[in-house]
Amino acid sequence: MEVERNASPHTLRAYLKDLEEFAIFVKKDPASIDMYDIRGFVAAQSKKGLAKASVMRRLATVKAFFNYMSGEGVVKTNPARLVPSPKIPKYLPNFLTKDDAFTMMEKAEGIGFAAARNKAILELFYSSGLRVSELAGADVESISLKQGMVKVLGKGKKERIVPIGSYALVALKTYLVERLLIKEETKHTKKKSKAAPLKDPQALFINTSGERLTDRQIRRVVVKFARLTGVEGAVGPHTLRHTFATHLLQSGADLRVIQDLLGHASLSTTQKYTHLDIQHLMDVYEKCHPLADSHV
Repeated sequence: MEVERNASPHTLRAYLKDLEEFAIFVKKDPASIDMYDIRGFVAAQSKKGLAKASVMRRLATVKAFFNYMSGEGVVKTNPARLVPSPKIPKYLPNFLTKDDAFTMMEKAEGIGFAAARNKAILELFYSSGLRVSELAGADVESISLKQGMVKVLGKGKKERIVPIGSYALVALKTYLVERLLIKEETKHTKKKSKAAPLKDPQALFINTSGERLTDRQIRRVVVKFARLTGVEGAVGPHTLRHTFATHLLQSGADLRVIQDLLGHASLSTTQKYTHLDIQHLMDVYEKCHPLADSHV
């Protein structure tokens, strides 16, 4: 997975955990495992109350494992080949209205390093539709303020370049000044009390100790300002990514352009936003058409 498919560390950890769960359940040598063992594992995972998506991922892990084992000749037949995958209900992605998105950006206004950083995080999410892993992994040199672009490393370790909006650029410029002041203060502190310098000087988004912000820390920033905005329900970095795509589509952007901006390998992944756009059209129709509420 790591060498041939360029899987992310997060994916590798998830696959390892899935295989460990499977090994604990079957307690058999791979060559003696049959399709009934695998079906029993799937049933046991469902009984635990796991979401269908989680059960399907664990089954996909087992199938990938036996595909590999079969290809390498470790097992004669692939016992997972005939095990059906459970159907997953499709949900439309959650997104913010334009008013909520704008209010959220306004709530992040403030003075100082933390305020400037949080503002830049939110603006960059909404402006460029990045994944949380892409934003967390961005370096200072990933940003081109002159060209208004950010280079990110997406799924499968594929690089792409995404535009940055004017509001996000202003927020980033402000943050980079505050970040530089933190760096200078750390230098002076080091001379006086031998404190450590910035631990990750290349990282774009850091804490006051110079450590790169983790996915979880960035998620907390988004959740905090979503709550301050009064947005109900589960809101995280991916909500802003969905909001970015939905607002582009509602404004007339081409679906393939949105696909490129989001870094989707398949257009079918991006097409889920067309359902949101249809709902938007229906909402406008019902509000504006004089006979929309008529029941004839």
